[in-house]
Amino acid sequence: QERLVESGGGLMQAGGSLTLSCAASESIFRDNDMAWYRRAPGNQRELVAAITSGGGTNYADSVKDRFTISRDNAKNTVYLQMNSLKPEDTAVYYCNLAPEVFGTWYVKGYSYWGQGTQVTVSS
Repeated sequence: QERLVESGGGLMQAGGSLTLSCAASESIFRDNDMAWYRRAPGNQRELVAAITSGGGTNYADSVKDRFTISRDNAKNTVYLQMNSLKPEDTAVYYCNLAPEVFGTWYVKGYSYWGQGTQVTVSS
């Protein structure tokens, strides 16, 4: 059964830090590249960071050097450490398969998203 449960969001002042967690079902997580996405009010969902099954990472330019994505393969969990938060980081954050994997699964009928976790950064 597919499952993505994001947690760890909250209200922070600019400059603060938060760590998000995403507990995934093994059917989604195991051996797959994973990613964090976010959707700000009025905007499309965008890719924040991705991590390969082997631990390689890449980041959106807007979060590079501030955010760190990691994974614990034993716990089927993906993390996002967010430092130096800015008001423009305010969004609902979601985890899921990395874009290229999601696309492959999408054409086979996959479209699952978790409920996300709200991050609000005040100035």
